[in-house]
Amino acid sequence: MADIRDMYMAHAMLRREFSLLPQLVRGVAAGDTRRAAVVGEHAELLCHILHRHHEGEDLELWPRLHERAGAEAEAIVETMEAQHHAIEEAHAEVVALLPGWRTTAQGGGALADALERLRVALIEHMAMEEKEILPLAEKHVTAAEWKKLGEHGMASTPKKDIPLAVGMAMYEGDREVVNEVLAEAPLPIRLLMPIIGRRRYAAHARRVHGTATPPRIGAGAH
Repeated sequence: MADIRDMYMAHAMLRREFSLLPQLVRGVAAGDTRRAAVVGEHAELLCHILHRHHEGEDLELWPRLHERAGAEAEAIVETMEAQHHAIEEAHAEVVALLPGWRTTAQGGGALADALERLRVALIEHMAMEEKEILPLAEKHVTAAEWKKLGEHGMASTPKKDIPLAVGMAMYEGDREVVNEVLAEAPLPIRLLMPIIGRRRYAAHARRVHGTATPPRIGAGAH
C-alpha cells in the first residue's frame, strides 16, 4: 500500500516556502525590479508546484477515497475538495498579481496580502490532510496509485527546475524517504540527484532568502 511519508516531506517544503514568501515580497523596495524578478521567479515556481500538487490529488486521490473508504471518507473528502477551491481562488489572485509586480516592483503590499491569505488557507488544509486523509490513503490506496501523484506533479515541471524542486523538498526531508522516492529512477539519477538537488537549493536559497539554510518549519508545524 501507499507509503505516505513523501507527502509529509512535500508539505514541509510548502509550509516553509509559502510562510516565508509574504515577508520576502514586503522586503523588496518599491521600484527594485532586479530583486522583484528574483523573488517573483521563486514565487511563480512555488505556485506552479502547488497547483500541480493539488491537481494530482483532485485527479488521483479524492476519487479513490470516495470509492473505497465509504462513510469514513465522505465528509472529510468533501471538506478537502472545498478547501482546494478556496486555495485555488487565493492562488489565482496571487498568480494575477505576480507578473506586474515582478516587472515593476510596484504593488508589493497587495501581493504580500494575497500570499498571506494563500498561506493561511494552505496550512489549515495541509494540517487536516495529514490528520484525516493520509491515514485513509495508507489503507485504501496502492503504492502504484500513490506514485502517480508524484508523477503528475513532476510531469509539467521544466527539466531544468526538477533538481531545484527535489532539493527544495529534501531540505527538511528524511534521506530514507528521498531514496524511496528515487528508487525507480536510473542509477545515475539516484546517485546524483540528492547531491545536485541540495546544491541547487542551497544556491537558490542564498539568492532568494539570503542564506543557504532558511528557517526549518517542519512537517507538523501549523
